[in-house]
Amino acid sequence: MKKLIFFLAVGAAGLLAIATTNHTTGQLDGFMNGSPEIKSISTLAFGPDGILFIGDSKSASIFAIDTKDATRIEKSPAIEIKNIDQKIAALLGTQPQNITILDIAVNPASKNVYCAVHSIDGTPVLLKISGDKIDAVNLKDIAYSSVALNNAPAEDAKDQRGRPLRVSSISDLSFYDGKVMVSGLSNQEFSSTFRIIPFPFGNKQDQSSLEIYHAAHAQYETAAPIRTFTIGELGGKKYLIASYTCTPLVLFPLDELKPGTHVKGRTVGEFGSGNSPLDMITMKKGDDMLLIMSNSNRPVFKVKYKNIESYQGALTTPVEESFATAGVNFIQLPLTNVLQLDKLDDKQILVLQRRINGDLDLWTAGDRWL
Repeated sequence: MKKLIFFLAVGAAGLLAIATTNHTTGQLDGFMNGSPEIKSISTLAFGPDGILFIGDSKSASIFAIDTKDATRIEKSPAIEIKNIDQKIAALLGTQPQNITILDIAVNPASKNVYCAVHSIDGTPVLLKISGDKIDAVNLKDIAYSSVALNNAPAEDAKDQRGRPLRVSSISDLSFYDGKVMVSGLSNQEFSSTFRIIPFPFGNKQDQSSLEIYHAAHAQYETAAPIRTFTIGELGGKKYLIASYTCTPLVLFPLDELKPGTHVKGRTVGEFGSGNSPLDMITMKKGDDMLLIMSNSNRPVFKVKYKNIESYQGALTTPVEESFATAGVNFIQLPLTNVLQLDKLDDKQILVLQRRINGDLDLWTAGDRWL
């Protein structure tokens, strides 16, 4: 792994040579120069002006990194990198079976793609993809800030099946309206938790516990974390739109997620058990806002916001038939084995897909897929 260590130390050193970005006033308050102790990279999300948020489940912390990558372009050229796992493995001096791509995030300013990779020994690596060029991002002697999550599960805590809980302390994150939104688990009685953390980071963390009715499981649940979410507007009101394993779609009014509250979500869809949602984004086509969601054992789903708005009910009784669906209408797109996705620009989706022949490709799905 000597080559891996070399790249972590000096890869993409040019990133630090770029001229200082003009940040929004006060945005870098609390930042320091140094080498953040990032133990894992579970999730990625971009804020303004090239600020990258890294969810580190192992340390139950959020890191904010100034990438100095904020030159704005409006539309990105289409991306197509075949066998990206082989290219990343070669860059890191290892084999494709020794790495796992955990998340991708498009910088909304530069349209460069950032990729979270774990090696077989657990070493986290951050990569930057610009066109067809892949570089390791230097995580030493950079400008960063961080915040540790309150009430995170202990490092040795396990669920009833013996699975570690700390890995789900951060299941997804997003930046919205000047705040970092974080889903995951806490060490509280109702452990499914949503945190709202103002940025720049300070001492404030708003934490709500969540409860849903899971129609496929025929029960109310407070211990399962949100797997992926987005923030959207439905009928003029802002909602946390979330999906869980097995695969309910649930709405939480954003204005109800207040410090110390216990919030019951409204389950509006059951998209089939035996499946875990992997990623979720919002796109627009014409006058339609669209929810796009990738899955472990299902094709990519498309849900029109107007269909969610018109569905006034809630699922409160079991879905009797195994793997059946209920609630709001959705469309299954002819895209399978999509592991990650993100919005590239207003008309393009970036897709990480395992092809039927086993190849792992990063490519751009255009407007016709919407």
